[in-house]
Amino acid sequence: MKRLMGWLFDAYAQANALTVWLIDEEGMAHRLTDRLRPSFFVSGTRAELHQVCEWITRAGLPVRLKRAERRDLFARHMLILLEIQVLIPSQYALLVHRIHTTFPSLTLYNADLSISQFYFFERNLFPLAYCEALANESNVIVEIHSDDSRWALDYGVPPLRSMVMQLEGGTPNPNRGQSAPLEITYNDRTYQLPNEDERTTVEWVNAHLTRCNPDVIITRWGDSFILPRLVQAAQRHHLPLHLNRDPNCRTQMRPARSYFSYGRIVHKTMSHTLFGRWHIDLNNAFILDYDLEGAVEVARLTQQPMQQVVRVSSGTGISAMQVATAYHNGYLIPYQKSEPEEFKTARDLLTSDKGGLTYQPITGLHFDVAELDFASMYPAIMARYNVSPETIHCSCCPESRVPEIGYSICRRERGLVPETLAPLIQKRLTYKKRLKQTTDVNEKESYRRRASAQKWLLVTCFGYLGYKNARFGKIEAHEAVTAYGREMLLRAKDLVEERGFRVLHMLTDSLWIQKPGTSDGEYELLTHQIERTTDLPIELEAIYKWVAFLPSRVNPYASVPNRYFGAKRDAELKIRGIEARRGDTPAFIRAAQIELLEEMAQADSRVELAARLPRLLEMVRAYEYQLRAGQVALEELAFTFRLSRAPQAYVVNNLNAIVAREFMRRGVQLEAGESIQYVVTNYRAKIPRERVRAMEFIGEAKNYDAERYVQVLARAVETILTPLGINATMLTDWQKKTLLSRSLQARVVGNPEREYWGPLFEDST
Repeated sequence: MKRLMGWLFDAYAQANALTVWLIDEEGMAHRLTDRLRPSFFVSGTRAELHQVCEWITRAGLPVRLKRAERRDLFARHMLILLEIQVLIPSQYALLVHRIHTTFPSLTLYNADLSISQFYFFERNLFPLAYCEALANESNVIVEIHSDDSRWALDYGVPPLRSMVMQLEGGTPNPNRGQSAPLEITYNDRTYQLPNEDERTTVEWVNAHLTRCNPDVIITRWGDSFILPRLVQAAQRHHLPLHLNRDPNCRTQMRPARSYFSYGRIVHKTMSHTLFGRWHIDLNNAFILDYDLEGAVEVARLTQQPMQQVVRVSSGTGISAMQVATAYHNGYLIPYQKSEPEEFKTARDLLTSDKGGLTYQPITGLHFDVAELDFASMYPAIMARYNVSPETIHCSCCPESRVPEIGYSICRRERGLVPETLAPLIQKRLTYKKRLKQTTDVNEKESYRRRASAQKWLLVTCFGYLGYKNARFGKIEAHEAVTAYGREMLLRAKDLVEERGFRVLHMLTDSLWIQKPGTSDGEYELLTHQIERTTDLPIELEAIYKWVAFLPSRVNPYASVPNRYFGAKRDAELKIRGIEARRGDTPAFIRAAQIELLEEMAQADSRVELAARLPRLLEMVRAYEYQLRAGQVALEELAFTFRLSRAPQAYVVNNLNAIVAREFMRRGVQLEAGESIQYVVTNYRAKIPRERVRAMEFIGEAKNYDAERYVQVLARAVETILTPLGINATMLTDWQKKTLLSRSLQARVVGNPEREYWGPLFEDST
């Protein structure tokens, strides 16, 4: 017998056993095997279950059958079921599929869990848990356990060896016609492929994989370009390809697909999963702003393999956490959602289907403003008030009612969703508290990434309550959460107004309030009072020197809830809904808007802001000059657009459609949900394809349409200066008619770097 200590790195089915990889503290990888007999359950009439048993016996499937009793979460009673225990774990998914297609009328439970999930649940483990394993001479695990916890605040990670594989120079998407030599980096050294011969390429990659023996292969465009070509080349030349550390496994490939989610089309490229190693494609990773350290946190919390975590949304993560809670509590896990929305009258819908509360902001510039923010409001409501799909319409607790809509909620039994969320909420609050307390830069970044990863799990948990395909979702629970949210926000509003504050804006879980001369101690007291009134955590998010709430572009007399910007006491900016926050805005326009805001952030009062106006206009003129003089790099002017449909399906001949069709003409296939980037070259050209050029073909463009980009700049500047009472039309008039523009012009007389000084914003459209 031998005893191993290390981190659980990978686990997957192989033949009739499970392969488990541990990485010890010296970075050595150990391959072990373990036994697992996953089970799924079938529900039906006695005759139907007897028929299933006979069919399985005749087919000679490698399973063991027995009678079982399990609790259904929604039915609230025990069900008598047929338990099908799979003896060969690698055939689990195939057997589920065969039985489901042969007997489609039967109800299946626990039938779509991955083998990795089964193993983690059965052994009470999770990815990167620090484990102690006892194995025999054949490396078969006799015993494995861990004192580590998913909820641990401080934990170690293994010393992973990494290899970076990408095309030279960080080439843009090579699937669109651009390519470059392959290069590999490890141990602070980069190696470039000597030639493009396929056989040489495969042998060269194998040599570096053997020499480095990486735990993690990090790529750019690896899933969609590099790995598919390596695999195809190896197959054509009958060569091995050592991408997997486990030589008995083949790389697992999932095809690309496009799907509709939350009002937009999303494209997921193909993926390549390795065995014994991780493959992480940075161009196909859903890690947002929390980086790989945050991804490790998500893998630990959700008990999902790392290679899956980086490729799926945070909604999948929170669903996995709910599945884990159900499994450990002995609940059946539905194969498909079976809880339809209950019937409601039109009056009921008007009452219950309202969403979060929005108090339209008071348009304009406001000084000495505080923002109060309920910490993870909707998840906190679920945890505090026991809102869960199975606790809604509880018959045992008729006195417990949801505000306004009147649904009863169980107070006797803890719901599955609150039980899942409560420790996650507490862990995130602790990280945020540490983030404020520590002065160590590295610790701050570590806490920020972990808290950010947890935030996205909490953000999506509310949406999954009402998601049509969520196995533990129910629209009435979703409505209950928003009803509690509206009630608590109104309670907070009443309290702050009683204390003499003016409410400027409220949005779902935040309030912007104003009272001149308020001390920090008074704000602290106010948050404590709101917490006692609502029984929900709330914090002082920021105190602003000034905040600007913007009007609608369609109706200047109407405000917009999510378009504002402001400067905190330390001049840090907070911006929402304007050009600098949009993903489609060119980098040059974004930089101009940010620089203007940073200049404004130095002002503490309305007088100081007004005094900075000449400087702001001078900065704008400098940006305009760069555009008109052709001094801006084309890469800085690229718009980004997500295709909402296939290129051939576009009817209107706008810029996005023109670019998409250009890709088609060049033989590049695009799918709905993919993003494209382009530069406007001649906006008013009669020939459509002369109006715009995709970034992949930007070398064919001689210049950009300066006038069009000046118009875009004008719109962005107008956004910033509107709270000062200035729009693009006024700026144009001032330039032509007032002394202000002449004084600004005089400032640059004799400056040889500014030979051109044309009219400011000739066209504000």
